[in-house]
Amino acid sequence: MSENATTPMPFSDSDAPVRTMDLRVSATGHELTHAELKAVMPRPEQDSGTATAAVEEIIRRVRAEGFAALAELALKFDGVELSTTRVPAAELERAAAELDPQVRAALEESIARAREFAAAQRPRDAASTFSNGAVVTQRWEPVRRVGLYVPGGLAVYPSSVVMNAVPAQAAGVKSLALASPPQREFGGLPHPTILAAAHLLGIEEVHAMGGAQAVAALAYGIGATGSAAAIEPVDVVTGPGNVFVATAKRLLKGVVGIDAEAGPTEIAILADESATPSFVAADMISQAEHDPDAAAVLVTDSEQLAAGVRAALLDQIATTKHHERVVTALAGRQSAIVLVDDLDAGLRVCNVYAAEHLEIHTRNPAETAARVTAAGAIFVGPYSPVSLGDYSAGSNHVLPTSGTAAHASGLNVATFMKAIQVVDYSAAALADVAGHVVTLARAEDLPAHGDAVLVRGVGE
Repeated sequence: MSENATTPMPFSDSDAPVRTMDLRVSATGHELTHAELKAVMPRPEQDSGTATAAVEEIIRRVRAEGFAALAELALKFDGVELSTTRVPAAELERAAAELDPQVRAALEESIARAREFAAAQRPRDAASTFSNGAVVTQRWEPVRRVGLYVPGGLAVYPSSVVMNAVPAQAAGVKSLALASPPQREFGGLPHPTILAAAHLLGIEEVHAMGGAQAVAALAYGIGATGSAAAIEPVDVVTGPGNVFVATAKRLLKGVVGIDAEAGPTEIAILADESATPSFVAADMISQAEHDPDAAAVLVTDSEQLAAGVRAALLDQIATTKHHERVVTALAGRQSAIVLVDDLDAGLRVCNVYAAEHLEIHTRNPAETAARVTAAGAIFVGPYSPVSLGDYSAGSNHVLPTSGTAAHASGLNVATFMKAIQVVDYSAAALADVAGHVVTLARAEDLPAHGDAVLVRGVGE
């Protein structure tokens, strides 16, 4: 492989707010393979070593010390003194009563659409019937209890309350516990809009705790101490968070189920010359404003569009509220304008990149979208921006990041369910396959497996 293939050539973007990678054959010398494309994809620096050591210690302390560890960590990280993590029901009711009517209406619409789509996702039981009435069934059952994590930080995320809770409720989960960081400016409670969203969804158990310690408390549970309420352990923890939350979920996977190790948000846009530069630029900025580590990637075969988007980015960045955050994200190594030879090459890049959010701005967007094989969610055409999916589309915005959409799915009803297989054979049905069971058991040198069939008086 040539040096140019591993180090994509720049393309006249000295004044651009985002770098350009030229993956055209004229720049790389040949059509890049899947492995070569994967090696050059724009990704953030990954260094979880420090986080892992810190999170391991937090998990150990929460498991050993319970509420005392939670209280000390809340004081250290949030500047809040806790006497309990449990948010009183009256505070949930008050937050809902004081919620801005327009915000309430928007949340209610988001909840309604999410519930309709979630209801359609619920998997159906399946069964196969063999000879002599032998039946094998796969039955779907909800998990017993779920912990929902809603981050604090640079923004407020009532939409994440909706996205986490609705599919769990549609799955039939009976017990939900929501955790969100305590806020000093709100008397040690989570942000009131978070509390209001929980109340609108009928979530009664909300805890003021954040970070890795919240994930550990949900996973292992916490005993009641003095005025501190107990927290019963959960079976599944879902929801986005910072690197410490993601690391805690990774370390506790197996103790509990998780949805994914969510990293910084990312958007990829596949576009040809028919795309509107101002739309593309606005959508890149909309994700860049989440976080300085957020990724925004445009994949196009049009130099003209690339130039138009660079100009539109400069214009729009000048007036956007979170200017510094956006500039940092767009200038990072995780963001780029990627030039390709044609739409087929663009699709190859997008399927390797496996974006959390993928927008399609091409002449035939639905046809192009049908050829995408790896993405958390696909947004088809110029009037389906990612921000629609963040709030009101009905889809879920808790999606796989960092290329994990190649093998993982976004949050959905099945995340909160488990498939149980049920085997129901009669003596006659067992006799039909007894010989095969005995043969295979002996072939694997596990004769007692075969004996467990023969003792029933069937087979040989």
